[in-house]
Amino acid sequence: MGDWGSGRVLRDRNAGIYLLGVVVSGFGTTAMWLVAGIWVKSLTGSDSLAALTVFAMGAPVLAGPALGVLADRLPRRPLLVATCLVMAALLPALCLLDSADRVWLLFAVLLVYGICGTLHEAAEAALVAKAVDIRLLGDFNGLRMTAGESMKLLAPLAGAALFTRFGGASVALLDAVTFALAAGLFLLLRVDRDAPERTAPRAGGFAEALEGGRRLWASPVLRPLVATAAAVMFLAGINGAVVHAVAGDVLGRTPAYVGVLYAVQGAGSVLSGLVAGPLLRRLPVRVFAAAGTALFALGCGGRALPYDAAALVCSALIGVGLPCVLIAALTTVQREVPDSVVGRAAATANTLVFVPNALALALGAGLVALVDVRVLLPLLTAAGLTVSLLLATAPPATTVTSRRART
Repeated sequence: MGDWGSGRVLRDRNAGIYLLGVVVSGFGTTAMWLVAGIWVKSLTGSDSLAALTVFAMGAPVLAGPALGVLADRLPRRPLLVATCLVMAALLPALCLLDSADRVWLLFAVLLVYGICGTLHEAAEAALVAKAVDIRLLGDFNGLRMTAGESMKLLAPLAGAALFTRFGGASVALLDAVTFALAAGLFLLLRVDRDAPERTAPRAGGFAEALEGGRRLWASPVLRPLVATAAAVMFLAGINGAVVHAVAGDVLGRTPAYVGVLYAVQGAGSVLSGLVAGPLLRRLPVRVFAAAGTALFALGCGGRALPYDAAALVCSALIGVGLPCVLIAALTTVQREVPDSVVGRAAATANTLVFVPNALALALGAGLVALVDVRVLLPLLTAAGLTVSLLLATAPPATTVTSRRART
C-alpha cells in the first residue's frame, strides 16, 4: 500500500464509507440470492421455479439504459439512499410467504430488487466518479470487487444456516436490516456537487436512454473494452454452465464439489481486486484487461484435465482474470464519460456485458448435453485467447484522462 494505492483509498473518507456500505448490503444481498432459490424449491418442489429466482433478480438489467437516465437526472446520493430504503421496507413483506400459493410474492419482490439494484449501480458509478479522486478509481473499483467477492465467501453459509434454523423470513429480515444500515452509511457521504452536471439540453425520452450507448460506441477507448468484457462474460456464462460436468465427468466428484471450485474462484477474485489498482497505474488499461482475459481463458481450458490440483489452480486463474476485464471497463467509463451521461453509460455497459452472460448460461446448458466438456473447455480457451490478442494488439487511443494530463 503505497502513497497511491489501497491504503490511500481506505483513508479517503468517502471511499471508506462507501466500501463499508458495499460490505454491509452485499452480505444481505448474497445471502438472499442463495436462499431465494432454496426457499422456492422447499415450497413448490420445482427446480424450474427455483432457477427463475436468479432470472427475476437479473432481468431488470435489460432496462439498464432507461434506468440510467434516472441516475443522470436525479441527485445521486439521495437516489442511493432511496433504493436501499425501498428494499428495507419491502423485504419484510416476505414474512407472509408461507405456502406455494404465495410464491408470486417472492418473485415480485425479487423483480423490484433487480430494478433497485440496476438503478443503484448506475447512480453509484456516477457518484463515485465525483466522490473519489480520479487517480484512485482503479483502486476503489478493485477494492469494491474484493468486498463483494468476500461476502460471497461468507454470506451463503450464514444464509443457509439461518434458513435451516429459522426459515426464509429470517434471511429476508437480515437483508432488510443490511439495506437500512447501508442507507445510513450512504447518507454520510460528502459530495461537492451531488446532482449531475447539465452540459447539454436533454434529448427526447428514447434518444436520451440511448445516449449512454452512443457515448460507448463513439469512444475508441471504451468501445473495445466494453466489447471485450461482453465477449468474456459470454464465455464465462458457458464456463459456468459446465462446471457441474467438470466436477462429475472430468474429476469424478459429487455435485457438492462445485462449491469448492466456486470458493477457490472467489478467493482468486478477492486477490484480483486487491492488485487491480496498482496494476492499472503501471499498465495500459487494454494490456491489463487483455492479460486478465488470457488468465481466464487458460483457466477454462485447464479444467479439462482430470486432476483436482489442476481444477483448483484453474478456478483460481478464472477468479483472478475475470474481474480484471470488468474493473478495467467500469473504471474507464467513469474516467472518460462526461458527468451528465455517466449513469446511462455505466448502466448501458452493464447491460451489454451481463446480458450475454445470461444468454450463454442457457446456451452452455444445451451445449454440455451435446459436446463433451473436455472438448468444449479448450474451445473456450481458444476463443478467450483470441479476444485477448485482439484487444492487446488494437491501435492505441488517446484517453480523456491522458489529454487532461498533457494540458
